[in-house]
Amino acid sequence: MTMRINPRLVRKLLRCSETCVFRATRGHSKRTQTRPIGPCCSLLSRVMALPLAPVTSTVRSRRSFINLAASVSPRRMEHSECRTFGYTPEQIYNIVADVDQYSHFVPWCKKSRTAKTRNGQVLAQLMVGFPPVLEHYISEVTYIPNHQVRAVSRDGSLFRHLETVWSFSPGPTPNSCNVEFFVSFEFKSVFHSQLARVFFEEVAKEMVNAFESRAAALYKNSPTKSTKKPT
Repeated sequence: MTMRINPRLVRKLLRCSETCVFRATRGHSKRTQTRPIGPCCSLLSRVMALPLAPVTSTVRSRRSFINLAASVSPRRMEHSECRTFGYTPEQIYNIVADVDQYSHFVPWCKKSRTAKTRNGQVLAQLMVGFPPVLEHYISEVTYIPNHQVRAVSRDGSLFRHLETVWSFSPGPTPNSCNVEFFVSFEFKSVFHSQLARVFFEEVAKEMVNAFESRAAALYKNSPTKSTKKPT
C-alpha cells in the first residue's frame, strides 16, 4: 500500500514547522535541540517519518463476460507445415486445384463451386461451418500448374484477411511429393476469432489429412505414410 502526498500540504506543513521552530527557540539560543510543537508540526513529523515509496495507481475492473469479449480484438493467425506424400506433384496438384470437389471431402466444407469472370479470374464460392452456423465467402484462386494453388478472400464479409497457399515439388523418392501448406487469416467477428484460437491447429491438420486421404481414394494406391517436415 502506498501513500500519495499532496505537495501543497507538504509546503504548508513546512511553513508551519518553521514558525513553530522559531517560536520554540526564541529566547533559548543556548539550546542545541529544537522540537516542532503544535498539531500541524506533529502531523509533519509523522508524515516525514514515513518511508518514501513510488506512487502507483491501481485500476479496478469488473470481470464480466461482456467486458471480456469486448476486450478481445480479432488477431491474424498463421499456420504452415510441410509433408511428403507418396504421390506425384501432379496428382496432389490436381486434387487441390479442383475446388468444386471440396464439399465431398474437405472437413466442414458444405458447398463449393467455382466460376470464371470475364477477365479470366477464377472465383471460388464456399460455404463452411456446422448447421445452423454456416458462413459463405468468396476467394480468388490463382494457379501455377503442378506447382502452386493460391486463394485469397476478396468479399470481406466473413474475413478481414484470408490467404491459403499450397506448393508442390518432387519428393525425395520416385512418385513422391513435397507438400507445403500455408494459411493466414483474420476474422472480422470476435466470436469467430475466439473459436479459431481454440480449434485452429487441429482444423489445419485435419485439412491436410483430408487431401492425403482424397489422393488415396482417387488413385487407389497404398500410399506411403506422409512425413511431416520440421518448419
